[in-house]
Amino acid sequence: RILSAAETANWDIVHPAAWLHDCVFVAKDSPDRARASTLSADHAVQLLKQAEYPPEHFDAIHHAIAAHSFSANIETKTLEAMVLQDADRLDALGAFGLSRCLMLGGHMNSELMSREDPFCETREPDDAKYVIDHFYRKLLKLEDSMKTKAGRDLAKERADVLRDFLAQLRRELPS
Repeated sequence: RILSAAETANWDIVHPAAWLHDCVFVAKDSPDRARASTLSADHAVQLLKQAEYPPEHFDAIHHAIAAHSFSANIETKTLEAMVLQDADRLDALGAFGLSRCLMLGGHMNSELMSREDPFCETREPDDAKYVIDHFYRKLLKLEDSMKTKAGRDLAKERADVLRDFLAQLRRELPS
């Protein structure tokens, strides 16, 4: 709601898109992961039709949901899609994003970090194997991918939480 209001996006599009953007679950490690947002967009429109939501919003809602996903790599063509994409990416940053990253890494039985190069200084990040590598593969890049001014402002603040965490982790590692 904060981004939508700040950017004066159409709440009649952003609101249902935000509620339904992940209405189809596809596991993070599934080969179908890149299709998850389109599957959710298709299902969301069906749900909205059943609820007799105004049909003039269906195409915009479908686009916003399909384009929100990092893995889908679909260009955002509307302000509402940009707002939803920024909001979704903001969820991956900050304290909640950090907590979610660590929790999912544990759930997927990933190691916390590489013993040889924990901060990806001399190797490519492998976030399928190491949780901390996900910061370098994706999370720290999200700040530069924000489409709205409000999103960029919040992303800077939340990415700083991740950078502070990594700096503290570096200080706590044995030499």
